[in-house]
This record gives sequence, structure tokens and C-alpha cells, in this order.
Amino acid sequence: MMKEQRIFVFVEPLGGVRHVSVRERRTAVDWAEEIRYLVDVSYPDRDKIILVMDNLNTHALSSLYKAFPAPEARRIAPKLEIHYTPKHGSWLDIAEIELNVMTRQCLSRRIADIVLLRQELAAWESDRNEHTACIQWQFTTDNARTKLVSLYSKFDVVIRNN
Repeated sequence: MMKEQRIFVFVEPLGGVRHVSVRERRTAVDWAEEIRYLVDVSYPDRDKIILVMDNLNTHALSSLYKAFPAPEARRIAPKLEIHYTPKHGSWLDIAEIELNVMTRQCLSRRIADIVLLRQELAAWESDRNEHTACIQWQFTTDNARTKLVSLYSKFDVVIRNN
């Protein structure tokens, strides 16, 4: 029986580019290694990479310092601009949308081992990237104010108090 695997997904929604990686764990070090790949391989010429992600405890700049020597962590960290989705707001995370597409198109059957899973997801990623499958995000500020009214009322109180 195959152990549960962890899938990391990075999506550039308007560019139609994604990167998928399968790992045996989802530790701070695993996350940091994926981020270094993003910085050094996927976007080596970019000064700033904007990340929108959930609040998982490993999704933090401190993970870079757990994984790498301080100079390496300090090289990577300034290139990242991190925005976290609110709790119970993973539906705002475009990578979650892409994970749903991946599940329907690629993971709707049993895959016997991690090697085959990596091959299947690499083929899926390649096909999606080749066809420049973009995500058309249509959630507006007005939608957010309606859907997230409980959060906006808290923001309003904070703004008035400042």
C-alpha cells in the first residue's frame, strides 16, 4: 500500500504556467526547497515573486532558515512577497483551484507508487503548460465584501481605530 504523498503546486494563473512536485512529506524544509526551486529555476531573473497561499505553519520565511544556512535564506527571502488567504478561505487560493482540476483530470484513479505518481503529474503539468491553461479569476472586490462581510467589518474597525 502506498503511503500518502504531498503535492506542491505553484500556479502563475494569467501566464498559464504551473509547477507540480510530489514529496513524501510536507515539512518546513520541503517547502523551503520548493521555494528555492521557484526562485532559482522557475523565475531566476525576477526580483520579486508574489506568493498567495494558505496559513500552513511551514509556509513562512522562517522555513528558509530551517532548511538553509543563513546567507542562502537571506538571498531567497527578499525575492518573496507573501500574502496569506484567510482561514477557511482556501477557495481564494488559485493553487487550490488548480489542485481541483488536477484531481479531476489526473488523480481520479489509484496510482500505485510515488514514481508513477510523479510521472503522471509531470505529464499532466506538461500538457497544461503546453496548452497555456489559464485561470480566469472573476472574484471582484464587491464579491469579497459580500462573501467576507465578517472580515471586512473587522478591517473597518481597525481602520477607524488607527
